[in-house]
Amino acid sequence: MSNIICSTMHSRYRFFFQCLLATIVCVSPVLAQQANPMQTVGTSSTLPLGGNAQPGRSNPSLAQGPLSAVPEDFSDLRLAPGFLLNVEVYDEPELSTQARVDHDGNIVLPLIGSVHLTGKTVAEAEKIIQDKYRAAQILKNPQVTLNVEQYASASVTVLGEVQAPGRIQLLGPHSLPEVLGMAGGETNLAGETIQVETPGKDGPTYQTYHYARGKDGNELREVMIKPGDTITVKRAGIVYVLGAVNRPGGYVMQEDGTLNVAQALSLALGTSLQAKIGSVRVVRHSPDGKLTAIPISYKGIMDGKVKPMQLQAEDIVYVPVSKIKTVFTTGATMIGEAGAATIYTAP
Repeated sequence: MSNIICSTMHSRYRFFFQCLLATIVCVSPVLAQQANPMQTVGTSSTLPLGGNAQPGRSNPSLAQGPLSAVPEDFSDLRLAPGFLLNVEVYDEPELSTQARVDHDGNIVLPLIGSVHLTGKTVAEAEKIIQDKYRAAQILKNPQVTLNVEQYASASVTVLGEVQAPGRIQLLGPHSLPEVLGMAGGETNLAGETIQVETPGKDGPTYQTYHYARGKDGNELREVMIKPGDTITVKRAGIVYVLGAVNRPGGYVMQEDGTLNVAQALSLALGTSLQAKIGSVRVVRHSPDGKLTAIPISYKGIMDGKVKPMQLQAEDIVYVPVSKIKTVFTTGATMIGEAGAATIYTAP
């Protein structure tokens, strides 16, 4: 009898342990799922390009993609019309929102209304919003976090004698040499004059800067270019050396933008054997459009007794052949030669 009782109890305990084990197997995945929530693949970008993200929610398109590249000048970013901002007020979800900077540079926030943020950095904008909530006695110690969800395209236009003229994307201010470097630098025909046009409410303003490759350009590093500016690198002046010279053509007034008669003749590889050096002339365009012939003492310059005349852009140094008596008899031919002359730059 006792053996039968023991056998029955053993069967019941075995059935109990089997049921307990089955329960543990079924419940374990549920507990594991609760203890280990769903992992997010990837990380949201610090500079998202989409504008559909909601406060307190991650953007799925960003969460599943790689990090977006942040421009190197993002730290200098200043808010401008068109920016989409994500404003989060700590522990106040009803005050957190997204707002786009309007044409006047304002955003509208709950309870405090319009806030002007154009030209401010992110840190400055955060402080302005905090001060607004504090001044309106809505929050005693507001903590505001501002993130840029979308930023408006900002660029600088570089024109003239640069290697790659066009528009350059620029978020923050950069020095003038840096912007010229982004455009590939100056060409061999670049002069010493650089003009910067800055837009304004009352119309654009213009600043002119002088720079020569043979001089120290430290002062240009202090010139800051902002988004919206237009830079124009002027072409260097050209002086034409024509007539009885070994290499007639046009010569760019490079470096410091100056060139005298002796230098121009030297660039033209000197006079030829047929030159009538006693009748060398500089032909200059007068303001009224007429041509003025200025005689040059070539022998005095070569002897070091006469200081070489400084030339101006578009001047023509004409060395006549010995058969020609005056420069005026071939004036029309000389102007035609200048128009077809090859332009040379210093090596």
